[in-house]
Amino acid sequence: MACSATAFAATPRVEVVSTGLQNPWGLAFIDGGRMLVTERPGRLRVVQPDGQLGAPLAGLPKIEAGGQGGLLDVIADSRFERNRTIYFCFSEPGPGGNSTALAVAQLSDDATRLENVRTIFSQKPKVASSAHFGCRIVEARDQTLFLTLGERFSRKDDAQKLDNHLGKVVRLRKDGSAPPDNPFATTPGALPEIWSLGHRNLQGAALGPDGRLWTIEHGPQGGDEVNRPEAGKNYGWPVITYGENYGGGAIGEGITAKAGMEQPLHYWVPSIAPSGMAWVTSERYGKAWVGSMLVGSLKFGHLARLSFQGTKLVKEEKLLPKLGERLRDVRQGPDGFIYLLTDESDGRLLRLVP
Repeated sequence: MACSATAFAATPRVEVVSTGLQNPWGLAFIDGGRMLVTERPGRLRVVQPDGQLGAPLAGLPKIEAGGQGGLLDVIADSRFERNRTIYFCFSEPGPGGNSTALAVAQLSDDATRLENVRTIFSQKPKVASSAHFGCRIVEARDQTLFLTLGERFSRKDDAQKLDNHLGKVVRLRKDGSAPPDNPFATTPGALPEIWSLGHRNLQGAALGPDGRLWTIEHGPQGGDEVNRPEAGKNYGWPVITYGENYGGGAIGEGITAKAGMEQPLHYWVPSIAPSGMAWVTSERYGKAWVGSMLVGSLKFGHLARLSFQGTKLVKEEKLLPKLGERLRDVRQGPDGFIYLLTDESDGRLLRLVP
C-alpha cells in the first residue's frame, strides 16, 4: 500500500559522532561502546565511543570497489564478547566479473586487524556489473544468517529463477552451508541457500518485533518496497512492480499483481531510494516511537518513520527533512540511541538525541 506522511511528534536533534568517513556503508556495535564502520572503497575502521576513528584494519580480502560495489555491510556476532566474530559482505572479483560475498573473521585483541578471515558464501553467477549488490546481513534468533542479494541490474529476469542467487534472500549457517530446512533445499535444480526470490536490490534488513525478517528494496523509477520475506515465496520482480523504467515506460507487462506473487507491505512512489533499516525498541524517544521502523532515504536525505499494526502500515513520518545528506545506514545502538551513516565522500556518523 502507498501511504502519505503523517506527523507523530517532535523530531530529535542530530549529534555528530564522527566525520571524515569516505562513503560509509555499514555500522556494527562491538564492545565498550565501540563501533565498526565500513567505507565502500574497502576500509573497515573502529570508532571509539568519543568518535575517534581508528586506522583501517588489516586483513580484508580482495575487494572490487567501484560504482555501487565495495566493502558494504558488517555485523557483530551475537556472541561477539566471547568469540570476537564479525561478518561482512563485499563485492568479490572473480571470473566473469564480480558478485556479493560474505566473509567471517575475528577482530584481533588489539583491534588493529582481522584474523582467520574466510569467505563462506559467494553469490552465483559472477556478473560484469557495478550495480545492485544488495548486501545486508541479519542474524536470526536461531543463529542462522540472512543475506540480501541484488539482481545486478542487467540480469533482472534471473530474479525469477532458482538456479542462481540473483535477486534473492539467502539463509545460511554460520559456516556458509545451507540449512536443511531451507525451502528449496531438496528442489531439483534449485540452489539450496535460497530463502525467497523475486527481489530487486535490497539494501535494508532487520528482525522485526515479531522476530521475523523484514526488508526494504529499491524499485526502479518508483516502487521501492517494504517486505517481510517468507520461506519459498516470490516477491515478483521484474514481473510485477509499482515502478517503471528509468525515463518512463512499463516494465514487462506493466502489471502490479499476479497470482503466486506477494504484494509489498508498503511501497513508495516516487522512490525514496531506501537504505538502512532499524526497529525502535528503546524508549529514548518516548513510548510512541517503540515499535517504529526507521528507514533512510538516499534520494531525499530524510529518515522515514513507519508505524505498523501487524503487517499493515498505519502512519509514516518524514524526519530530518533538512539534513541534505544521503542516509545509507540506520541502527539502534545498545545504548538505545539511533545512529545514522551518511553516504558522502566526507561521510558522517550521526546520533539522534531526544
